[in-house]
Amino acid sequence: MKKLLFLSLVILLSSCKEESTQAVALSLSPGNWRLTFDLGNDKELPVQLKVNEDHTLTMFNANEEIIVTEITIEGDSIFIKPPVFEGYFKGEFQSNELITGEHVKPSLDRVVPFTMTAGKDYRFASIEDATTSSFLSGSYETVFSPDSESDRYIAKGVFTQEGNKVTGTFETTTGDYRFLEGAVVNDTLKLSTFDGAHAFLFEAAVKDSVLEGYFYSGNHWKEPFTAILNNDYNLPDATTLTYLKEGYDSVDFSFKDVNGKQVSLQDAEFKDQVVVVQLLGSWCPNCLEETRFFQEYINSQNPNVKFIGLAFEYAPTEKAALQSIKRLIDAENVTYPILLAQYGSTDKKTANEKLPMLNHVLSYPTSIYIDKFGKVRRIHTGYNGLATGQKHERFKEEFYEFLGELQAETLE
Repeated sequence: MKKLLFLSLVILLSSCKEESTQAVALSLSPGNWRLTFDLGNDKELPVQLKVNEDHTLTMFNANEEIIVTEITIEGDSIFIKPPVFEGYFKGEFQSNELITGEHVKPSLDRVVPFTMTAGKDYRFASIEDATTSSFLSGSYETVFSPDSESDRYIAKGVFTQEGNKVTGTFETTTGDYRFLEGAVVNDTLKLSTFDGAHAFLFEAAVKDSVLEGYFYSGNHWKEPFTAILNNDYNLPDATTLTYLKEGYDSVDFSFKDVNGKQVSLQDAEFKDQVVVVQLLGSWCPNCLEETRFFQEYINSQNPNVKFIGLAFEYAPTEKAALQSIKRLIDAENVTYPILLAQYGSTDKKTANEKLPMLNHVLSYPTSIYIDKFGKVRRIHTGYNGLATGQKHERFKEEFYEFLGELQAETLE
């Protein structure tokens, strides 16, 4: 009997010890991790991560660092919510160094399997030891979906290569593809980025200064592209693509803000003021970067210039759309009103119905510059941000200069 009791006690203590060990083990170990999205057909999209000592997580894309603070662990389950955007990770610990699960965008009903592996400090494997005969630094005249009349669009690839490592982006007429990072190995280029919601992968064969390959957006979109080295190539002027229809010299609208207040350009606070109207979506990475730029201008330069955001949201309900807008406002400390112009769809033709004086809504974001007399003086399509380097610096200079000119005008 004593022997039986002793064995039972040993088993109980052993069980408690295993549970205690498991509870300690199931946590994100500080250090490097590698995140890979499974795009299907043996195609993976890699991202470099680091778990910090303060239990936050940093995602890296070239010079970009994104801090993630919303991380919840319960038992063997983990929930990770990157900032601003709607998407989130739900996963399970397979071991102390391995997590598997899904990245979910509820409003779009999109799910992408993922794996997180500890102790990995690289993006694409074995780039240090590989050889390459290609040198990619330069600008590339690019066409996406070149054989499709409906999907075809132009871009400018701008890349810098150091050894096997390649960084850069694709500039388009509607915005850039953010901070891309990767490698060229054995005449194959691979670039990826993940901003917390949007996972992009570019793969191309490299031959005689020509790139031919495919662009993957998550596991829901794939399209071909071609790019030819052309250091003299430039995209069309972003201020010529969207304009007022004949017979109009101003814009007008009235939408509700996140508190239910109706806001219009006719309101007293905008009278005799320079105003910038921003067409955006809380889901849009280029819009997020433009919002940060506008808020930086407000904070450091001239708060007398008024800004208004008009949000076009894919969230299926008004409540969900307003929550997405509020999350953006709170995360970025936005001080200007962002109004809900549309929910349930981001269709640009439908959006154009809300602003019928425009020839079209070509891009999110689009910014409309209005002078003190209420007249539209400029419409800027898209936003090519920090990843575009000198292009963004030129835009910043022109932005400050143009708003300064509008501010200097008198009403007399």
